[in-house]
Amino acid sequence: MPEGDTLHRIAHVLGSALGTAPITAAEVHPRWSQVQTHDLVGRSVRKVESHGKNLLVHLEGDTVLWSHLRMTGSWHVYRPGEPWLRPVRQRSIALATDRAVAVGFNLPVLERMSTARALRHPALASLGPDLLSTDFDASTALTRFRTAPLAALGEALLDQRLACGIGNVYKSEALHLARLDPWQRVESTGDETLLALLERTRMLMRRNLDGHPRRTHHGADGDRYFVYGREGRPCRTCEVTIAMKRQGPEARSTYYCPRCQCSA
Repeated sequence: MPEGDTLHRIAHVLGSALGTAPITAAEVHPRWSQVQTHDLVGRSVRKVESHGKNLLVHLEGDTVLWSHLRMTGSWHVYRPGEPWLRPVRQRSIALATDRAVAVGFNLPVLERMSTARALRHPALASLGPDLLSTDFDASTALTRFRTAPLAALGEALLDQRLACGIGNVYKSEALHLARLDPWQRVESTGDETLLALLERTRMLMRRNLDGHPRRTHHGADGDRYFVYGREGRPCRTCEVTIAMKRQGPEARSTYYCPRCQCSA
């Protein structure tokens, strides 16, 4: 599933392409019958923003288009008349202006709503502070983490209600760099440690907003990560073999060093 840095970049690309021009044409897959094209055409784009792993396209007239990529979705931008890289049958929505066409393919979530509805929508209103927001509030995030004292750190970091935008890559990488056990409970982790973990994760994410392939490691060997995807290979610090275990009710993969992180 794309993480917060990916959505942040998508929002920037879509916002730059669509600008503030009015929508001249719109196409929506019949699956999303709640999103009517006549409610979109003629409206100008006000802004495009990400909130964690969610994308919000704000249009004039108090209209918000909300999408979530999950595992299948993607957004592309084309010049008018340019061939699409994916077949039309995979199009969930297409928004055209005089200078660009933004196409959402295989979107598992797509909804049109008012701004007021977006503020109270269950899936959006419950989100914790966005790590990539310019006004990220670490103290609010800490307070939310304290509401899940029995959660393991590896699960808490993925809980979008506590802080949003973190996925499997940054979870594994940040915990490893902080030398923290992914199975350590939140209640056993001090405030300073939690705040430092959130700040480290935020730093890693912000370093990957330039559009290049995501990486946390910049060594000469070409590997982009410290532990993520490196199961069976040596830890860069102690050379013990990197391990991977499934964690939480959704069995998400967690990569870690058994020695550096003292994992159970």
